[in-house]
Amino acid sequence: MDCRICEFKQRQFYCDNCLKTHIHDFRHQTQHYALDRDEHISKAYKALNETMTPSRMSRASLSTCQRRVEELQAGLAKLRKENEKKRDRLRALRETLASRRRTISAAKLQTSTPPLPSREAELISSLSIAIARARSGLVQELVEVFNVVEVGGRPPIGGKAGTKGEWTIGDLILPVPGDIRRYPPDHINAVLTHAIHFLSLLTFYLGIKLPFEVIWTGSKLGVGQPWIGAIKGGESGGWARWYTKHPLHLSSSSPAPQQTVRAQSSPDPSNSLTASIMAADPPPTASQSSFTTALSMLLYDVSYLAYTQTVDVPLSQAGDVLSNLWMVCCSAELGRKSHETFPKIPDPTPPSFPLDFAQLLQATTANPASRPRIKRHKHGAGEGVARERIEEVSREAEEDGWDLVDDDV
Repeated sequence: MDCRICEFKQRQFYCDNCLKTHIHDFRHQTQHYALDRDEHISKAYKALNETMTPSRMSRASLSTCQRRVEELQAGLAKLRKENEKKRDRLRALRETLASRRRTISAAKLQTSTPPLPSREAELISSLSIAIARARSGLVQELVEVFNVVEVGGRPPIGGKAGTKGEWTIGDLILPVPGDIRRYPPDHINAVLTHAIHFLSLLTFYLGIKLPFEVIWTGSKLGVGQPWIGAIKGGESGGWARWYTKHPLHLSSSSPAPQQTVRAQSSPDPSNSLTASIMAADPPPTASQSSFTTALSMLLYDVSYLAYTQTVDVPLSQAGDVLSNLWMVCCSAELGRKSHETFPKIPDPTPPSFPLDFAQLLQATTANPASRPRIKRHKHGAGEGVARERIEEVSREAEEDGWDLVDDDV
């Protein structure tokens, strides 16, 4: 109806019958839509239960199977890598075993085969003699180049005891371990560098493999600072476990090493000195102790080199490096045995080598030996090189007004 004031249409008014009719129609439509809704809901539930749920379950099962397969493949790859490593190790063990069998067979064959014909034996002997002579010549040239000599001292005269001089290399004195503290670090480093170069060239010429190996901090041989440590070896001598590298040099600011270190070795009931040694590797922070250990390694190398050339160096004489090297260079058996040529000697160190590294380390650190007297070994007619050196020293002594007296002790 229209408003009497604004003349706009207002709400419509219905009578009771119209309202009942409209409400009835609405309820009828609502019931119809409810039935449609329930039908759609039932169809949706049916589709979910009969179609979607099985497909979802199958996809979930497939995904689970795929993850399981991936885990199995990863485990299989890991097992394959482990099996490959084990195969490589087994192959290496088989090769080692085969090599040892060949070595044993060759040794048995060598012991069981009859002696070579006289002509072949003579040929081998002549070749060995020629190689020994060539090595001896190279060694003598090496001694002359590095100028390894003994200066000072005097022989016994008029009932007075003689004195030993200082051994020098490259005009630098290399003191025994007990006298190192009397020299500045630069002097010790320089003379040790000369001694290391001399020893490396000497072992190269003679074909000898030493128990302790010297390495350099630089990229080339002789460049940088020397460090020393054991190579792979057996239990004989007690040196193989000292594989940690020790500095074979002193810093310019550090004082000379003090004798405060104790070494270790396996106790030997037959040797009271070995049984008293403590079992401990020197701490890496103790630079002085580490240098003393490195110096003992160098002394052990020189003693073993002398042993390979049939020169006897007792424990009390092991500290005089240059004297021992000079005796090696004057040995009548110089260059006859080697690790490289026939007849080959066993790898370092054989049980017949009497010196134990722990004993040498204890003697070097606790009670360093004084300068020992050099023994002059007599080897008969094959003493050509030693006799030449002795005659040269005799001529020099006669020019200086000294009389040489042989020491047969």
